[in-house]
Amino acid sequence: MRKYLTSVSLLIMSGYAFAMAVGWRIMEGYQVRFEGKYAHGSFRKMEGNIRFDPGNPDDSHFEVSVDVASIDTGIELKNKHARSEKWFDADKYPRIYFLSKAVSRTDTGFIVCGELELRGIKKDIAIPFTFSGAGGQYQFYGKFKVNRGDFGIGKVNGKETDSTTVEVSVPVLPLE
Repeated sequence: MRKYLTSVSLLIMSGYAFAMAVGWRIMEGYQVRFEGKYAHGSFRKMEGNIRFDPGNPDDSHFEVSVDVASIDTGIELKNKHARSEKWFDADKYPRIYFLSKAVSRTDTGFIVCGELELRGIKKDIAIPFTFSGAGGQYQFYGKFKVNRGDFGIGKVNGKETDSTTVEVSVPVLPLE
């Protein structure tokens, strides 16, 4: 009987280990879009490490970076301006970083709270997101606002126009 209970315990423990957060690989086709009063476009290069379990979001972790020089507004002169020291200062600060501190479930999906670093300035931010998957295809989707004035980008006037909407769509596959 004791041997049977030990076997059952090991089976339960191995099932628990399987339920731990899964590592995810970012696939091609991701999109990091932004829209504000002065510019709209996307960033073309992103990478990161993602550990996420929708059944246990507390055990999740996001570490993502975006290449500032990959900005694409559709207008080369505007791209050059955005990379300049007046805006992103891509030479001095080539990456935008996000590092999660906590992930939790909401009524409509999840929320990840963490630290966004832009132009060497770090600010706490909360990003609502959804996670969907069917037929072996999985995706994270989030939409949030960033106040560019918080990061010393451009002239600010204390109005809603100081905020830029960011929309992120990231297809992923589980790491094996």
